[in-house]
Amino acid sequence: MTGSDATSAHPTAAAGASAAPAPFTADDYRARMDRAVRDATATGLAGVLVAPGPDMVWLTGYRPPADTERLTLLVLTPDAEPVLVVPKLEAPDAEKAVGAPALTLRDWTDGVDPYGVTAPSLVADGRYGISDNTWALHLIGLQEALPGTSYTPLTTALPMLRAVKDAREVERLALAGAAADATYEEIKKVPFAGRRETDVAADLAGLLRGFGHSQVDFTVVGSGPNGANPHHEAGERVIGDGDMVVLDFGGLCQGYGSDTSRTVHVGEPTEEERRVHDLVRAAQEAACEAVRPGIACQEVDRVARAVITEGGYGEYFIHRTGHGIGVTTHEPPYMVEGEEQPLVPGMCFSVEPGVYLPGRFGVRIEDIVTVTGTGGRRLNATDRGLAVVG
Repeated sequence: MTGSDATSAHPTAAAGASAAPAPFTADDYRARMDRAVRDATATGLAGVLVAPGPDMVWLTGYRPPADTERLTLLVLTPDAEPVLVVPKLEAPDAEKAVGAPALTLRDWTDGVDPYGVTAPSLVADGRYGISDNTWALHLIGLQEALPGTSYTPLTTALPMLRAVKDAREVERLALAGAAADATYEEIKKVPFAGRRETDVAADLAGLLRGFGHSQVDFTVVGSGPNGANPHHEAGERVIGDGDMVVLDFGGLCQGYGSDTSRTVHVGEPTEEERRVHDLVRAAQEAACEAVRPGIACQEVDRVARAVITEGGYGEYFIHRTGHGIGVTTHEPPYMVEGEEQPLVPGMCFSVEPGVYLPGRFGVRIEDIVTVTGTGGRRLNATDRGLAVVG
């Protein structure tokens, strides 16, 4: 069954796609840019420079061609209105962005030095946070235009820039989570035994799109020993009776990410397989219950890891417990030892402990959780038990 077959086999998928939430406004984007400037100033930066990518989309609503060689740069400083430096031929599209009313557009034409156009918006000796994905060509161009400036990656300078979501962002993440949940409920109905991992992965992708995803980022299907690789890419292995199968899938729905993992079993599992799955489920439950404002991100990891270690499988839990999610499926904050950032209401992240037994099988259970005023709220609601599939 191909991905398209999976969607057509379940006509409720298209019908069940989530209705679009209320759109963001120019005021929403203005508030985000103001917050970025305040955060930058608090860390001693002269401003923030944002290249095409998720940060620009989140701050302005404008999505320029990510692969363009022409300089497009959002300049945010405390002493001026936001400026978007944009190639003249792309200015009409930039003017249509929802956040455009909060911006001053400064266009440039081919044959003109774009760094010279940008320089008046910068302080000659300022230190700026700059998007991680900025082309080296543009960074060097800025340095040559203003040799006294210095730059630091935004992930280092402002790691929490997009971490705290407002209510409408959480709503979109909840819709994405519901679409992923619906996908899981349907995928349990398709045949597993006798089919390749890639066949099931195609089903997952088709269902995600059917339930409203505009973009599918990953469809991990790790059967049998392949499940012991947390980032296994679905391959040609034929799934057989007796296989444990790790499913990890997600993408973007209404512009925000989904990411969920469940582990299923083809036929009846062994006693050990049930024991390991129960252990991971207990660890995931404990970690989710630990979420509350004020605790450090690393505490979520410690709680999950303690349960698995006490169960005798600590050496087989080989990755962090979670990662942030928003306009991308992986972003700060990270639930990992050494991350002392306190949890704040509005943060959204995965909680996904796992056990991976080399050459045998793996188990992972994952939900997206948002921090509330008093604890945590899961954005995934499907059964976390070990489902038996055919």
